Amino acid sequence: MPEPEVVASRYARRQLWTAAIKWPMYAVAVMPVLLAAGWRFGRFEPVRLDQLLLFLLAAVLLLAWENLANDVFDADTGVDTHGKPHSLVNLTGRRDRVAALANGCLLLGLALMALVAWRSSAAVLLLVLACCALGYLYQGPPFRLGYRGLGEPLCWLAFGPLATAAGLLALAPAAPLAAGPAVPWAEALELGSGAALATTLVLFCSHFHQVEEDAAHGKRSPVVHLGPAAAAALVPWFIAATLAFQWAPVLVAPAAQRWPLTALLGAIGLPPARRLIRLLSQHHHEPERISGSKFLALRFQALNGLGLAAGLALGRWLG
Repeated sequence: MPEPEVVASRYARRQLWTAAIKWPMYAVAVMPVLLAAGWRFGRFEPVRLDQLLLFLLAAVLLLAWENLANDVFDADTGVDTHGKPHSLVNLTGRRDRVAALANGCLLLGLALMALVAWRSSAAVLLLVLACCALGYLYQGPPFRLGYRGLGEPLCWLAFGPLATAAGLLALAPAAPLAAGPAVPWAEALELGSGAALATTLVLFCSHFHQVEEDAAHGKRSPVVHLGPAAAAALVPWFIAATLAFQWAPVLVAPAAQRWPLTALLGAIGLPPARRLIRLLSQHHHEPERISGSKFLALRFQALNGLGLAAGLALGRWLG
């Protein structure tokens, strides 16, 4: 029978690998196209399930590239050396293999997106390439805009209007590439703005427990710029703005443009949002107690987005 210390060490390492895989984080990758599917279904517009599945798989692969590449680039700056034992580079000690895996996920994800675009609109691939470019600007040299506090606006653009527009186009009926449909910017902004704010909140909350490490390595995240107390005070505004974007089309839009009342189902994300606000307001100065704040933000993002997508889909039965 293994010694207790050995069992504890294996358990701790398994926990680190679980944290490194970050499987809950992939809710942010799939949300734009799920919202697009709910939107189209609720309006009696066709939803191509084959395209939906391909888009979901490609989106997961592209976020895997983003996460793996982030570990590689942060290892180069040293910001993850001590504060992030679950970094894949730290766990494996092989930066080259993690970088190769990241590039493989990128190539496969883009290949699948190219197939989606070929079966719908060339604009899908262009929009997704723009999302990937923003992801590289956020973390990749020589830009590293995330180190300058610009990661959150880039996140909102990528997971909001760009990814949502790509999802709407991908699920629409096929059209000749030479005369493909125009990019639905108005619908993408209306549908994706609130959900993208919830996604941006996940990134924002990921900085709270590593303020000292980030500042020491020149990573000027918004929490470093503002300080934990002022940054924590912004979290309720993130949540309120998310719901305002989603509730306005239900409550105040003209009748012809109004969303169904069931779109308010996005409110099922409020319980974890309340716990997040309480946690950060009381313990923002205690990094060890708020290390899980981004997962509360992620729970809010996932429940809010799924509730909204389901609510929009249910609207077809409300006349």
